[in-house]
Amino acid sequence: MKIYPFRIAAVVAALFVVALSGCQSTSIQSAWFDPAYTGGPMQKIGVVGVGANVTDRRVFEDIFAQKLRAAGVDGVPGYILMPDDARVAEGPFSGAVEKSGAQGLLVVRVLGVDTKTQVSTTMVPGGGPGWGAGFGPGYGPYGGFYGPAWYPVTQVSQYDVASVEASLYDVKTRRLVWSATTQTLNPQSVATETPGFADLIIRQLAARGLIASK
Repeated sequence: MKIYPFRIAAVVAALFVVALSGCQSTSIQSAWFDPAYTGGPMQKIGVVGVGANVTDRRVFEDIFAQKLRAAGVDGVPGYILMPDDARVAEGPFSGAVEKSGAQGLLVVRVLGVDTKTQVSTTMVPGGGPGWGAGFGPGYGPYGGFYGPAWYPVTQVSQYDVASVEASLYDVKTRRLVWSATTQTLNPQSVATETPGFADLIIRQLAARGLIASK
């Protein structure tokens, strides 16, 4: 995050989903797991992105499904499980998911993007001599001791924080078995952010035994 004195820093516009931005920028804020779930590791999971435009949604679902397959799970993008018009009503949506043979359905949606402002004051050296420099060499080693003057500089920066919710459902019982909210600092594009986001979520699912650890 770059900080520019006396002016607001430019920030990247947030898109649909999040994960990495040069370094690990996404973190789990809270998570919940149903201790009554006894279905064992899921072998096939459908991935559904909620909201955004069709292009961003499909990019997200493709990348996340690829990450699941790399982890040993049969990940299926939501747009393959069902046509777009099936998403607008519960009946067609549920029917398409059940026909897919998927054991789990992962639904991911953006909760919101907040712009935050940070203000701080930093002391920086000025261009001219400071107090004491004018006493000259007559004062021996103390001449000019204080050096350049220091001035307070106000620094103002803005950054975006995107909150995303991921929820895993057991298709057979239609029950929610795991859910988490994440936050990402300064999200970029869907293609850039999804890989890291997917890795984070997949690690959580494996830790809970909801998918087999590879």
